[in-house]
Amino acid sequence: MDKLYGLSHLFMAVFLHNFSMFMVVPAITDVTMAALCPGQDECSLAIYITGFQQAMIGLGTLVMMPLLGNLSDKYGRKAILTVPMILTIIPVGILAYSRTKKFFYVYYVFKILISMICEGSVPCLGLAYVADNIPESGRSTAFGILSGIASAAFVCGTLSARFLSTALTFQVSTLIAVIGALYMQFFLRDSAIDDKHLYTPIISQENPIISKVNGKLESKKHLFKALRSIEDLTSFLNSSLTITQAAIVAFFNSLADVGLHGSLLYFLKAQFHFDKNQFADLMVISGIAGTVSQLLLMPILAPILGEARLLSVGLFFHCIHMFLYSIAWSSLVPYASAMFSILFVFSHPCIRSIVSKQAGPHEQGKAQGCISGICSIAHIVSPLVFSPLTALFLSERAPFDFPGFSIMCIGFASMISLVQSMMLRVVPPILN
Repeated sequence: MDKLYGLSHLFMAVFLHNFSMFMVVPAITDVTMAALCPGQDECSLAIYITGFQQAMIGLGTLVMMPLLGNLSDKYGRKAILTVPMILTIIPVGILAYSRTKKFFYVYYVFKILISMICEGSVPCLGLAYVADNIPESGRSTAFGILSGIASAAFVCGTLSARFLSTALTFQVSTLIAVIGALYMQFFLRDSAIDDKHLYTPIISQENPIISKVNGKLESKKHLFKALRSIEDLTSFLNSSLTITQAAIVAFFNSLADVGLHGSLLYFLKAQFHFDKNQFADLMVISGIAGTVSQLLLMPILAPILGEARLLSVGLFFHCIHMFLYSIAWSSLVPYASAMFSILFVFSHPCIRSIVSKQAGPHEQGKAQGCISGICSIAHIVSPLVFSPLTALFLSERAPFDFPGFSIMCIGFASMISLVQSMMLRVVPPILN
């Protein structure tokens, strides 16, 4: 428990960052539609450019996640975490200034470029930081708490969006993002393990002359080694059967999550005429259920059931959650489906905990970065498949009358991850 208290500054930094990012989620669909298709409830262009954005971000993070994770093993979690905490302020700051069509496209370009570098890096590096400071026996609980903190930020952010105007939502989001970056810089200490084992700290304490000769050589040597992100990714995936199986589960689970994220809000807007406030209500229900589950239920269930079984339980209810959305016959059904968050949020921290235990103490950044890289492939594939499908079945050109068909297909991707999770065999790693 004392070790968990020692992570309080990390939890606060992650909370502020997620609070800022999630605050704008309910509003971004309306902003996109207003900029591209004003006065309409269905807009294929908005769906397509959202899908393109997701694919480009996935392409960038496929390379960047293993790289950032590996660099954090060399230079420290805090130093690398500073990059996404600062850069992600820029896109929301643009929409805080103006949401006209011209500024929306400026936001769109910056969002793609910055997210190609930073998307998912804060939770990835946060997990590595937790793994540095928590022994294996308590890691699944700690990962669940970190996910619960993110879910709590999700609830607070969406609740704030519910009661703020669209303009004020982006302005407050920008302010909180700045506070989060400053808080992390002033209060978060680097991982204890990194203080002892960093190859070359970014800010060296050595004699300047010695540092100039030796430091540059060592820094370049380990930097080039860290840059081999694709090679690191493939070698890590082949290092054990457990990691390979966990990576397959992570890929199909992310494929479903990204597909649902890119399709659901447009489906609800076209089918039931949802707006920013209803999106926020739906997200608050899901977020509260997920927060309670991760902070209270997971610490109890993880030691009893084990991570592999708990993973399968979470994925089972993830499938039901998506199938319910796909056949929604009333505007009340999405609210009922959102309640399943209390049971399906186990999957992400369980996958990360299983992978963490297969990696050595000085490879946690690499391990989490490689799994994030696998998830990034889903960010490329999912919009290429599901965005055109969603646009087709929400348009008048649909081959048959089933608006939720694309979401049902997304549910089948989640079902594949469930089947693979039931075949997962967690064995002790063979460490060199």
